[in-house]
Amino acid sequence: MVPVLAFLLGFALGWHRAKARGGDRLDKLQYAAVHGIFFTMLAFVGIVILERLTVP
Repeated sequence: MVPVLAFLLGFALGWHRAKARGGDRLDKLQYAAVHGIFFTMLAFVGIVILERLTVP
């Protein structure tokens, strides 16, 4: 569930950043996709770190 939320948050942030820079629809989609993927990867890394730090 966390990676899905991270993707949606990144997607929204990327869309907003492209819109603020005056990008067209394809620019917004590219920014949104890249931000979404990046946030998802950060979420996966965070999950792995938390799993490694927990006591078995």
